[in-house]
Amino acid sequence: MRLAALCGFAAECRLARRFGLAVFATAGDAARGRALAARAAETADSLLSFGIAGGLAPRLAPGTLLLPRAVITASGERLAVDADLHRRLLAALAAAGLHAETGDMLGLEAVVATPQAKTALHARHGALAVDLESLHVAHATQAAGKPFLVLRAVADPAGRGLPAAALVGLHPSGRAAPGRVLAALLRQPGQIPDLMVTARDTRRALSTLRAALAALRGVL
Repeated sequence: MRLAALCGFAAECRLARRFGLAVFATAGDAARGRALAARAAETADSLLSFGIAGGLAPRLAPGTLLLPRAVITASGERLAVDADLHRRLLAALAAAGLHAETGDMLGLEAVVATPQAKTALHARHGALAVDLESLHVAHATQAAGKPFLVLRAVADPAGRGLPAAALVGLHPSGRAAPGRVLAALLRQPGQIPDLMVTARDTRRALSTLRAALAALRGVL
């Protein structure tokens, strides 16, 4: 099975590539994400939405592993992952002693940056978390008649927002844009502690994903 992963950030891409996956980086751009997902669906047997996610369910701490059963769109449409693949991955994770939450993932095209917005989305959709790539993966595979999966880990939890410096945009490769980040910090130096917490929790989420991919080696 040739599996391609759609990721947002360079760190996610490096991790997926290290475990032998074909990787496409969206850099958090919706138009780029749609185009890359469609291109990947043409050549791959199945697609994987892979990387970090923003928590919506209040109980989910940073680093919580997510293996959703479906992606929910902003309009409430529910697109299910491949049930057989999902079952196999869940069993492999359990065999390695890893627990994955299996509720729904909300797929959007813009970052959810505040606790208030997260609370409202959780109340409306009941999803565990939100990300920017799962929507594109679900739509592209639906159009191509191919299966998809979502493997994510919570970075920013429901009760915490994202500092402005974390939202300034990425290079098309998915790398951070240091100049824009520095400019944002110079304008608002008080956000530095929040940015450090965001970086710490992102590392925690990536560590969880690294362990999950190690457990799934030979299954994906």
